[in-house]
Amino acid sequence: MSEPVRTAPFAPFEWMLSSRYLRARRKEGFISVIAGFSFLGIMLGVATLIIVMAVMNGFRKELLDKILGLNGHIVVQPLESPLTDWKDVADRINKVQGVRLAAPVVDGQALASSPFNASGVFVRGIRAQDLNNVTSIAKNIKQGTLDGFDEGQGVAIGRRLADQLSLRAGDSITLVAPRGAVTPMGTTPRIKPYKVVAVFEIGMSEYDSSFVFMPLTEAQAYFNRANDVTAIEIYTNNPDKIDSFRKAVTEAAQRPIFLVDWRQRNSTFFNALQVERNVMFLILTLIVLVAALNIVSGLIMLVKDKGQDIAILRTMGASQGSVMRIFLITGAAIGVVGTLVGFLLGLIICLNIESIRQFISWMTNTELFSPELYFLSKLPAEVDVGETAAVVIMALTLSFLATLYPSWRAARLDPIEALRYE
Repeated sequence: MSEPVRTAPFAPFEWMLSSRYLRARRKEGFISVIAGFSFLGIMLGVATLIIVMAVMNGFRKELLDKILGLNGHIVVQPLESPLTDWKDVADRINKVQGVRLAAPVVDGQALASSPFNASGVFVRGIRAQDLNNVTSIAKNIKQGTLDGFDEGQGVAIGRRLADQLSLRAGDSITLVAPRGAVTPMGTTPRIKPYKVVAVFEIGMSEYDSSFVFMPLTEAQAYFNRANDVTAIEIYTNNPDKIDSFRKAVTEAAQRPIFLVDWRQRNSTFFNALQVERNVMFLILTLIVLVAALNIVSGLIMLVKDKGQDIAILRTMGASQGSVMRIFLITGAAIGVVGTLVGFLLGLIICLNIESIRQFISWMTNTELFSPELYFLSKLPAEVDVGETAAVVIMALTLSFLATLYPSWRAARLDPIEALRYE
C-alpha cells in the first residue's frame, strides 16, 4: 500500500474553496453582507488615512514654503547699540557659506487707505537688489514691475490688499503711521501717499492682505530710523539645518547681536500642526481596526455555518493546516483587496483634490476652503511615500491578524462533533 501524498501548503483546492466561500449565496447572505462591510470599512479607512495624511503634509509644506519664502530663516537683531553698521554686517554675513541672502530691513506698522477702504498693514523697507532675490515676491508679480524700485517712492502690495482697497498698479495708496514728525504740540501721525508700482501674490492670504514693501531709504525716513535698520533677515540654502549657521553668523557679525530662527518664531504653529496630524492618524486608524474586527465576526460566523463542510474535509484527509489556510485566505482576501482599492482611491483623490474641492463648492454653492481661515488659496496634498507605505502595511497586518483566531478555530473543529447530528 502506497503512502498517502501530503499536499503542499496553499494548494489549488485551498484557494478554490476560499473563493467559493467569498461568493454570495442565498443561505450565507448575511455573512456576505458582513464581508462586504468589512471590505468597505478597510477600503474607506485606508483611503481616508492616505488623504488626510497627504493634506496635512501639504498644509505643512505649503505653509513652510510660504513662511520661509518671505521671512528670513534667521533674524539678526541688534544688542547694546542700534544697527547703524548694517551695510558692513550684511556684507560679512553674505560671505558665510550656505547663506543665500542677508537683507537689511526696516519694519513697521501703518494704516493703508484708499478712497474706497482702509486696512492695517505691515510695512517692510528693503533694498531693490534684496527684494529681487526674495523669489516668493519677485517671481509672483501679478501687476506692474519691480524695475527701478529703489529710485522712486513706489511700494509693492499684496493682491488681496489691492482687492480690498480697490487698487491696481499705478494707483495711489496712502500710508498713515502713528509716529511722525515731532512738534511743540507732540508727535503727529505721518500721512503720505505712495504710488503702487507692483502687486504680488504669494498664495498665503495673511501675507497677500497685509504686506507692503517700500524702498529701504524711504522706510528709514518714514519710520524715523536715522541710519539704522530694524533687523537683518538671513536666507539660507537649507533651513532644516539652521543650527549649523548660528555660530558662523554670530562670528561674521563682529558685534553684539541676538539671533532668532524660523523654528522659534513659528514653533507654536508648527507644533499644533504636528499634534493635530498625529491625533488624526490615531483616530482614523480606528476605522481600519473596526473593519478588521468585522472580518473576525464574519469569519467566525462563516466557520460556524461551514462546520459540516469542515468535518467532511477533515474525514476526507484534509489536515488542520489546510482548513486553517482556507479560512486564512478567505479573510486575508477581504483585507488585501480592500487595502489595495483604498490605496488606489486615496491616490486618485489626492492627485485631484483641488478639482474635487472646486466641484463640491460649485455643487453646494459654498466656499469649502476659505483662504481667510486656512491661509492658503488652494487645498494642498503632498503624498509621502513612507507614510503611505506604513498605512498600507498597517492595514494588511491588521487584516491578517484578524483572520488568525477564526482560522485557528476552524482548524480545531472536531469532525465527529460536527457530524454527530447530521
